[in-house]
Amino acid sequence: MAIQPVEMNTACPVNNETSHYGIEVPSIVTESLGPEEREALMARAKRLLREQDAVLVAHYYTDANLQQLAEETGGYISDSLDMARFGHQHPASTLVVAGVRFMGETAKILNPEKRVLVPTMDATCSLDEGCPAEAFIPFCDQHPDRTVVVYANTSAEVKARADWVVTSSIALKLAKYLAEKGEKILWAPDRHLGDWIRQQTGADVLFWKGGCVVHEAFAADELRHLMQQHPEAAVLVHPESPRSIIELADVVGSTTQLIEASQRLDNPTFIVATDNGIFYKMKQGAPDKTFIEAPTHGIGATCQACAHCPWMAMNGLRNLVSTLETGANEIHIDEAVRVRALRATQRMLDFAESLRQPVLGESDI
Repeated sequence: MAIQPVEMNTACPVNNETSHYGIEVPSIVTESLGPEEREALMARAKRLLREQDAVLVAHYYTDANLQQLAEETGGYISDSLDMARFGHQHPASTLVVAGVRFMGETAKILNPEKRVLVPTMDATCSLDEGCPAEAFIPFCDQHPDRTVVVYANTSAEVKARADWVVTSSIALKLAKYLAEKGEKILWAPDRHLGDWIRQQTGADVLFWKGGCVVHEAFAADELRHLMQQHPEAAVLVHPESPRSIIELADVVGSTTQLIEASQRLDNPTFIVATDNGIFYKMKQGAPDKTFIEAPTHGIGATCQACAHCPWMAMNGLRNLVSTLETGANEIHIDEAVRVRALRATQRMLDFAESLRQPVLGESDI
């Protein structure tokens, strides 16, 4: 199916900047391929996946070429945890994870017997980078009365210190469950998602002060102006966004929930406050609708993300093919760390099963 173009914010180039969490944010460099090179790389990737008994799982935020390749080779497009679960159920002996590094780690946590490759080890995440285990573990130790709940956008070492790993689609239900038991929560790393959970559930939540450079860049005043220009539009917002953006939303939800809303609602136009890589699946599911990026603080100047994760942009057909040809960028996790991280992750999976709820759409980044 031909994917129609979407309206995207291209007014603000991204420079190497440092976020207010002290994290160096790389420039966005998207892969540019001519038709012949693209066709050749797609063919080579398909052959290598087949020859190596490998399956490609791609995040919603990755390049459209990688999402298309996953679809055409029996792979999968979803959020990071569901990517790992798909890989666990798939008989392939090698998982190729297109996304960011913690997603490859999540796949390895759930699939220790499989080889897990990523196109580049440099693709990380501001949430992961902003919550290093060497700082987070002492923070947890200072609050022994709190149940440690961490978002999937964290390293294996951070997950290993947690009591629970969660995704955005199940975070509200888990927080409500813990609050009803009288438990106080230590939440990491995204403070905006944690604040939304606290507002929705009334739970006692102590935040680690982290944030996503993509979602934090959305600007409320500019969004109001855009809404006035498109009164027919529904506003779809991921809960990693600041409260000022969430308050303007028609739907707040995980990546999967936002995709479903774009198909379910009758609006002809949607303003979307999350990574613009999601437009590939949104447009695929609703080809007659128009999707517009929510505006960022950087319009007319510079911004750190421009509605696209600079680390997700590091994934492309070239480095995916190179990884398959060389076997580079394999994910390894210390077994003791993996076992502890699996405990917290499996706990969430069991909780979701008790609710009969699929664990989908944690975003991520």
